[in-house]
Amino acid sequence: MPPFHRRFLTQPPLLSLYAQLVRYGFRKHATYWGAAAAGAFTNTVFGVLRAYVLIALWRARPGLGGYDIADAVTFCFLTQAYIGPMQVFGGGLEVTQRIRTGDIALDLVRPAPLLLWSLAQDLGRAGYLFLARSLPPTVAGTLLFGIVLPGDVAVWAAFAASFALGIVISFGWRYIVAMATCWLRDDRGLAVVSLVLTTFFSGLMLPLVIFPEPLGTIAGALPWAAMVQVPADVYLGKADVPGALAFQAMWAAVLLSLGALITRAARRKVVIDGG
Repeated sequence: MPPFHRRFLTQPPLLSLYAQLVRYGFRKHATYWGAAAAGAFTNTVFGVLRAYVLIALWRARPGLGGYDIADAVTFCFLTQAYIGPMQVFGGGLEVTQRIRTGDIALDLVRPAPLLLWSLAQDLGRAGYLFLARSLPPTVAGTLLFGIVLPGDVAVWAAFAASFALGIVISFGWRYIVAMATCWLRDDRGLAVVSLVLTTFFSGLMLPLVIFPEPLGTIAGALPWAAMVQVPADVYLGKADVPGALAFQAMWAAVLLSLGALITRAARRKVVIDGG
């Protein structure tokens, strides 16, 4: 058999490679089931505390932001469920450490683009954390407070698409922050700034619908809103679904494109620390 045909038959197709990377990301994080269980417990406890705060706020201001108390409590536990899969607090990627060690040089010459390679692994991570860290607080919220459950299959389908886009947007932002290490040499300062921006402008702390104008409009147009606020509004039936999904798809395309450009620039900027 000619060498070309032998190589073609032994190398997995590109889609198969990415599927294996998704599986690898899932299995890798499934190893740390104890950490996932602790995270689920923490998310549930803080969800209960946040729920009581929001209940008090909505009792004082009924109909605030177009939500009722049930919507506010549902929003609370939805956002708690997002923390793990969307890695709302940042991190979750190996890129930063590999830049510090110099292993990024190997990543940049792989036949598969580093951006898609990292995205595939991150999707596996998100899939596992959805099961391990998203479902427990959601079940607890349902049992303790009776959160809103859509009765329409179309709403569930729209929410699934919005949730998946939120994960991709989160990855795109975290990837950009991680790749900035090629220029900053230390990402800790930028990571703190990213944490503040994501926590405040995503709707994780408070729903963006109660922000005063023009801050609410500005926050709602930023990519962080597409991670948390938009999927929650799709679930609650508060958003125009085609417009919401188009908004998320736009930010996903922008962030992934920017990540690809930064990766290309990083090929000429990698500095290896250490021996």
